[in-house]
Amino acid sequence: MPRPVAAHEPASRGALRRDAERNRDRIVRAARELFAERGLAVGFNEVAHHAGVGVGTVYRRFADKEELMHAALAEPLGELAEVAQRAGQAERAWDGLELLLESITGLLVDNLGLRDVALGGGGWRLGRPTVELVAEVMKHLLDRARAEGDLRDGVVGDDVTMILWLVTDLAQHSVQVHPSLYRRYLQVMLDGLRASPGRTPLVERPAEQQTLTICRRWAGAPL
Repeated sequence: MPRPVAAHEPASRGALRRDAERNRDRIVRAARELFAERGLAVGFNEVAHHAGVGVGTVYRRFADKEELMHAALAEPLGELAEVAQRAGQAERAWDGLELLLESITGLLVDNLGLRDVALGGGGWRLGRPTVELVAEVMKHLLDRARAEGDLRDGVVGDDVTMILWLVTDLAQHSVQVHPSLYRRYLQVMLDGLRASPGRTPLVERPAEQQTLTICRRWAGAPL
């Protein structure tokens, strides 16, 4: 006759697996939030505290930080790839280029960890297939837009990377003052890429005091 305790062992193992899975989900959710808010410099201790678990639990669930980043950034990297694919299918290349830059900028403004990966700021190899896909689509659109007469001569992919760094960095300093301000300067920079200037009205400009506040934030000066 089987021992009574043995009959409960499978259920106990199942409960442990469910607990482990719940802890993993909490860790991934915490990492996703912290990476988005503060970038990839966040460490395991901070993730564990935010998730409400011990740091040992994080180490048991993830062999290293890159494995945790893969789990936390899988969804936003998927969104980035989807945007690139849609932009690459645009009938006119300039429309695809605008879609790609506007969408990417929005994603990177909302997620500093994704920005670190997409723009290569931290030297991470994470998400290389997605980053390479975006770069390939970008090059294809630039070549097409130039051939169609919409892109000024001399513009290359590195110019676009610098624009993304500038605009997304501005967004971090203006978000508490004028959250959508980065769109205005993205629009100005996009017009600078055109063979002839655009005629679309600019996004609302900031008030003089807002501009001063943003400049002080950017410089790290007292407000």
